[in-house]
Amino acid sequence: MLELIKKIREETGAGVVDVKKALDEASGDEKKALEILREKGLQKADKKANRIAGEGVVVSYIHADGKSGAMLKLLCETDFVAKNSDFKELANDIAMQIVAMNPLAIKEADITDEMLADVKDGLEKDGLAGEELVNKISEIKKEKALYSQVFVKNPELTVEELIKDKIATIGENIKVAEFIKMDI
Repeated sequence: MLELIKKIREETGAGVVDVKKALDEASGDEKKALEILREKGLQKADKKANRIAGEGVVVSYIHADGKSGAMLKLLCETDFVAKNSDFKELANDIAMQIVAMNPLAIKEADITDEMLADVKDGLEKDGLAGEELVNKISEIKKEKALYSQVFVKNPELTVEELIKDKIATIGENIKVAEFIKMDI
């Protein structure tokens, strides 16, 4: 049991007591315990969402071909966390995500009709109209919003879930403030 607690603790960053409680609740099932810890972490992250994130880092990622890159401003609450290697790794992962998946905005609500005007025109020319057109535009907004995208390094998570997992681990609010992507 101690080895399992140690393994889960190293994997999740959760405290020993939290890991033991999760294992007890899951009747010793490691997968269930990990899911319980993840859910508790997401709940903690939601509670921290309104806290002011005024520190952070600006990172850049240039793809190996040298033809595309991104700059990202990722915010947290303290300069201590901004210097943390886990936080910096998260920033680099998100910058890589931006290069790989070409989001238009951080959240779906930030994607304007003007951003998708050409896409909408193309869909209309293809014969889509009414509810079918609205549903397709909604689907495209989800695909083009950074937080809604499936994380390229772990398809079981969205970028938003990845950030919430880090919030739960690090203990501070974290949010993407802005990004820019450039291509040749």
